[in-house]
Amino acid sequence: MKNLPKFNNQQDEINFWDKHDATDYFDMSNAKVVRFPNLKKSTKTISLRLPEDMLEKIKVNANALDIPYQSFIKMVLQKQLRL
Repeated sequence: MKNLPKFNNQQDEINFWDKHDATDYFDMSNAKVVRFPNLKKSTKTISLRLPEDMLEKIKVNANALDIPYQSFIKMVLQKQLRL
């Protein structure tokens, strides 16, 4: 295994890993699969203009499921995209 250099800052480390393979610096034979069940996906705020009648229908459907309408919109999009 190669010795890992000392980095002066995060950008130096990013540049280093862009050009090098971690398997040259770490013994992967003892690596284990790890799950992070509580890790949440990053989200991005967007602005979305909807006709008022469409938004009202969304809110009615969300209310019937007892969920916030934004969550209902994400659920419908996720189902449509099959994520």
